[in-house]
Amino acid sequence: MEFIDYYKVLEVEKSAGEIDIKKAYRRLARKLHPDLNPDDESAKKKFQEINEAHEVLSDSEKRMQYDKYGKDWKRAEQFEKNGEQNYRGSQGFGKSDYSDFFEAIFNRVRKGGNTKSRGRDYSAVLKLELQEVFYTHQQTLLLNGKKIRLTIPAGVKNKQKVKITGQGGEGVNGGANGDLLITFSIANHTNFKRKGSNLYADANLDLYTAVLGGEVIVETFTGRIKHEVNAGTQNDSKTTLKGKGFPVYKKENQYGDLIITWKIKIPASLSEKEKALFGELKKLSKH
Repeated sequence: MEFIDYYKVLEVEKSAGEIDIKKAYRRLARKLHPDLNPDDESAKKKFQEINEAHEVLSDSEKRMQYDKYGKDWKRAEQFEKNGEQNYRGSQGFGKSDYSDFFEAIFNRVRKGGNTKSRGRDYSAVLKLELQEVFYTHQQTLLLNGKKIRLTIPAGVKNKQKVKITGQGGEGVNGGANGDLLITFSIANHTNFKRKGSNLYADANLDLYTAVLGGEVIVETFTGRIKHEVNAGTQNDSKTTLKGKGFPVYKKENQYGDLIITWKIKIPASLSEKEKALFGELKKLSKH
């Protein structure tokens, strides 16, 4: 079995204290992490080695056994039961032969870097238009050369976050993969304002229809519809169109409302006849 010098792996002296070992490990872990070196197999191997070295040297008992028995520190208890003189070869074994002998008996294979480490979480921002999140649809993301197919439910909100389990960085030594955290950035270039599942919009209304009432065409998010306006509709008054708003997130076939604010358009230029008629109306209103 090949001997690995843990002190050399962490680039510290044998006299290094606990703080020095911890600092060295953090520095090397940042430098050699597989997520930062995805195509470098040597970096991955070195990362496993520094994890193993840190596991041993940061534990006072394990470090003492390592300093005493070297590569066979994991079998220190067995060696000590059989007498330290056996380990030194008093029964006819050299140091290397004795190690191989015990390895055969106990069928132990030393695993490099056996500390499990969870993969790193990834974060991403997905930019969408408001029209895109009115319907459930799929998007394909490319992350580190890997395609991830994502279903986006209708009604997703701006700055909403979703977590895709296991799609982050790869775990080390059997550790779980990290997660992918996606934040939705939804741009709105429409004439509608969105609050929750409700939509808000202004609609122009001519003076005559506002006074007399009648049928008008109203713009909704999905197209135009006919709507009956009541006589005497006031400026800035509101009309609620039930179910004509935005989809409710993860509630199939449920929608918010569309709230229309009426903006009465006053005629800017009147003919002489129109002015005369308005004059007559003014006189009538005084009676």
